[in-house]
Amino acid sequence: MANRVTINICGEEYTFIAEESATYMQKVGTYVSEKMEEVLNTAKVGRTDAAILTAANIADELFKSQTASEQLRSQIKGYLDEASRAQSEVSELKREIFRLQQRLDSATRNR
Repeated sequence: MANRVTINICGEEYTFIAEESATYMQKVGTYVSEKMEEVLNTAKVGRTDAAILTAANIADELFKSQTASEQLRSQIKGYLDEASRAQSEVSELKREIFRLQQRLDSATRNR
Protein backbone atom coordinates (compact mmCIF):
# COMPACT_ATOMS: atom_id res chain seq x y z
CA MET A 1 0.00 0.00 0.00
CA ALA A 2 1.36 3.41 -0.98
CA ASN A 3 1.99 6.01 1.69
CA ARG A 4 1.18 9.67 1.20
CA VAL A 5 3.34 12.24 2.95
CA THR A 6 3.48 16.00 2.62
CA ILE A 7 7.03 17.28 2.86
CA ASN A 8 8.34 20.83 3.02
CA ILE A 9 11.29 21.45 0.71
CA CYS A 10 12.65 24.99 0.76
CA GLY A 11 9.36 26.43 1.92
CA GLU A 12 7.20 24.60 -0.62
CA GLU A 13 4.89 21.72 0.23
CA TYR A 14 5.20 18.55 -1.87
CA THR A 15 3.14 15.40 -1.55
CA PHE A 16 5.15 12.20 -1.93
CA ILE A 17 3.35 8.96 -2.72
CA ALA A 18 5.51 5.87 -2.36
CA GLU A 19 5.67 2.36 -0.95
CA GLU A 20 8.36 3.41 1.52
CA SER A 21 7.49 4.44 5.07
CA ALA A 22 6.48 7.99 5.91
CA THR A 23 9.60 8.28 8.09
CA TYR A 24 11.83 7.31 5.19
CA MET A 25 10.13 9.73 2.78
CA GLN A 26 10.44 12.52 5.35
CA LYS A 27 14.16 11.71 5.64
CA VAL A 28 14.55 11.94 1.85
CA GLY A 29 12.64 15.22 1.73
CA THR A 30 14.70 16.71 4.54
CA TYR A 31 17.91 15.68 2.79
CA VAL A 32 16.84 17.28 -0.49
CA SER A 33 15.71 20.42 1.33
CA GLU A 34 19.03 20.73 3.16
CA LYS A 35 20.98 20.23 -0.08
CA MET A 36 18.80 22.83 -1.85
CA GLU A 37 19.37 25.31 0.99
CA GLU A 38 23.14 24.77 0.72
CA VAL A 39 23.06 25.55 -3.00
CA LEU A 40 20.75 28.54 -2.56
CA ASN A 41 22.98 29.96 0.17
CA THR A 42 26.27 29.48 -1.65
CA ALA A 43 25.58 29.78 -5.37
CA LYS A 44 23.23 32.79 -5.34
CA VAL A 45 21.00 31.24 -7.99
CA GLY A 46 17.26 30.95 -8.43
CA ARG A 47 15.21 27.96 -7.32
CA THR A 48 15.20 26.26 -10.72
CA ASP A 49 18.97 26.47 -11.08
CA ALA A 50 19.36 25.43 -7.43
CA ALA A 51 17.16 22.39 -8.09
CA ILE A 52 19.30 21.41 -11.10
CA LEU A 53 22.54 21.93 -9.17
CA THR A 54 21.14 19.98 -6.22
CA ALA A 55 20.11 17.12 -8.51
CA ALA A 56 23.60 17.11 -10.06
CA ASN A 57 25.24 17.12 -6.62
CA ILE A 58 23.05 14.25 -5.40
CA ALA A 59 23.73 12.30 -8.63
CA ASP A 60 27.46 12.85 -8.03
CA GLU A 61 27.09 11.50 -4.47
CA LEU A 62 25.17 8.51 -5.84
CA PHE A 63 27.79 7.66 -8.47
CA LYS A 64 30.64 8.01 -5.98
CA SER A 65 28.79 5.81 -3.49
CA GLN A 66 28.15 3.21 -6.19
CA THR A 67 31.84 3.22 -7.14
CA ALA A 68 32.87 2.86 -3.49
CA SER A 69 30.33 0.08 -3.03
CA GLU A 70 31.65 -1.79 -6.07
CA GLN A 71 35.21 -1.42 -4.82
CA LEU A 72 34.17 -2.85 -1.44
CA ARG A 73 32.36 -5.76 -3.15
CA SER A 74 35.49 -6.46 -5.17
CA GLN A 75 37.67 -6.27 -2.07
CA ILE A 76 35.34 -8.61 -0.18
CA LYS A 77 35.36 -11.04 -3.11
CA GLY A 78 39.16 -10.99 -3.02
CA TYR A 79 39.11 -11.72 0.71
CA LEU A 80 36.65 -14.58 0.19
CA ASP A 81 38.80 -16.04 -2.59
CA GLU A 82 41.87 -15.75 -0.38
CA ALA A 83 40.03 -17.38 2.52
CA SER A 84 38.93 -20.21 0.24
CA ARG A 85 42.51 -20.79 -0.91
CA ALA A 86 43.69 -20.73 2.70
CA GLN A 87 40.95 -23.23 3.63
CA SER A 88 42.09 -25.55 0.83
CA GLU A 89 45.68 -25.22 1.98
CA VAL A 90 44.70 -26.02 5.56
CA SER A 91 42.82 -29.11 4.38
CA GLU A 92 45.83 -30.27 2.35
CA LEU A 93 48.15 -29.69 5.31
CA LYS A 94 45.82 -31.68 7.58
CA ARG A 95 45.91 -34.56 5.09
CA GLU A 96 49.71 -34.34 5.00
CA ILE A 97 49.87 -34.39 8.80
CA PHE A 98 47.60 -37.44 8.81
CA ARG A 99 49.82 -39.22 6.23
CA LEU A 100 52.97 -38.37 8.21
CA GLN A 101 51.35 -39.53 11.44
CA GLN A 102 50.48 -42.84 9.79
CA ARG A 103 54.05 -43.25 8.54
CA LEU A 104 55.39 -42.44 12.00
CA ASP A 105 53.00 -44.94 13.61
CA SER A 106 54.02 -47.57 11.06
CA ALA A 107 57.73 -46.92 11.62
CA THR A 108 57.27 -47.04 15.38
CA ARG A 109 55.45 -50.40 15.18
CA ASN A 110 58.15 -51.90 12.90
CA ARG A 111 60.99 -51.20 15.34
